[in-house]
Amino acid sequence: MKNLQPFHLAFPVHDLKLAKDFYTNILGCTIGRSSDHWIDFNLFGHQVVAHLSPDELSKTKTSNVDNKQVPVRHFGIVLEWKQWHEFSQRLKDKDIEFLIEPYVRFKDEIGEQATMFFLDPSGNALEFKTFKDPDMLFKN
Repeated sequence: MKNLQPFHLAFPVHDLKLAKDFYTNILGCTIGRSSDHWIDFNLFGHQVVAHLSPDELSKTKTSNVDNKQVPVRHFGIVLEWKQWHEFSQRLKDKDIEFLIEPYVRFKDEIGEQATMFFLDPSGNALEFKTFKDPDMLFKN
């Protein structure tokens, strides 16, 4: 999966100042272009754009996965194994309130992966995950 092209995702927020603080100070994003109504963030090399649009926000529904309530609508990044563990520790150190605490699924099995879920200040759900073997990402 080398030379993967960056993706672009736009999402609504209720407060750009809170979004800027969260995406830069908590997630470590840098800022690209911005206006009074939106901010471009570099999220691990991908362009995510927070748009001021409070009317579009709603509580996301959940789905039962591994006996955990996973937000149906979510986005995030698949990180390298070591990078995910370092990032999850950084989030714990910043006292992030997790919807689903960082944990490893399928430990010592084919498809071993780690995941975590949390919300941004506008209630957008984010998932960051990793695979012990990156080639397992699209295997069934």
